[in-house]
Amino acid sequence: MIASLAGELAGGRISRRRPFRSPHHSASQAALVGGGQRARPGEVSLAHMGVLFLDELPEFSPRVLDALRQPMETGETTIARANHHVTYPSRVQVVAAMNPCRCGYAGQPGHTCRRGLRCAGDYQARISGPLLDRIDLHIDVAPAHVADLVLPPPREASEEVAQRVFDARARQRERFEGHGRADVRTNAEVDGELLEAVARPDGPGLALLREAADAMSLTARGFHRVLRIARTLADLEASDAVGRVHVAEALAYRNNTRIAR
Repeated sequence: MIASLAGELAGGRISRRRPFRSPHHSASQAALVGGGQRARPGEVSLAHMGVLFLDELPEFSPRVLDALRQPMETGETTIARANHHVTYPSRVQVVAAMNPCRCGYAGQPGHTCRRGLRCAGDYQARISGPLLDRIDLHIDVAPAHVADLVLPPPREASEEVAQRVFDARARQRERFEGHGRADVRTNAEVDGELLEAVARPDGPGLALLREAADAMSLTARGFHRVLRIARTLADLEASDAVGRVHVAEALAYRNNTRIAR
């Protein structure tokens, strides 16, 4: 229905593939979240139930990026006009990529940015704290070398990973059906008392989470997102209990402190 409103149904055929949208970093706010005279859906709504990939994240306008905060939090985009409001569903998986600094070499051995520490600091500061707080997994990826390209394939194939994810999602659906919430399918959709009921860690895990909440100055949003990630990590291991190891890994992914290298 969203693709039809946007005039993107090829030949009128309905697509059964999850959408993947990758807008250019020069995209306007209206292009990304929707707008115009007829309040057309933007990229975040066109990616509903799929992936919104934002490459070169700091190159987007800070104002445009901050417009994503509401859709990422609620799974909906509301466009307000003088005489009407339009709400589009926008439950997406946001995946973003960025260089550590504008020149792209910060932190690499043997390289020193001409602007010093400010190169990375100023570049990373283009992304607001509230937006970063809504991104659950922060992963540093080292540059690939030619020698890496000839390494043997990984021990776990993509098909095996996909099966583990499928099994974990099935486990989540069964859990929420048992709590009388058949409308909830994944951990990402749950909040409040139900989240605390299904994702409460064991004793050692809860102690670690309390210590980390103070040491890392976790916001309430960040605290609950750590719980969701820890619960999901346990599901991927087919574990009914959320343990200390799951909490520790979830906290490691939230280490989003900007590093001026």
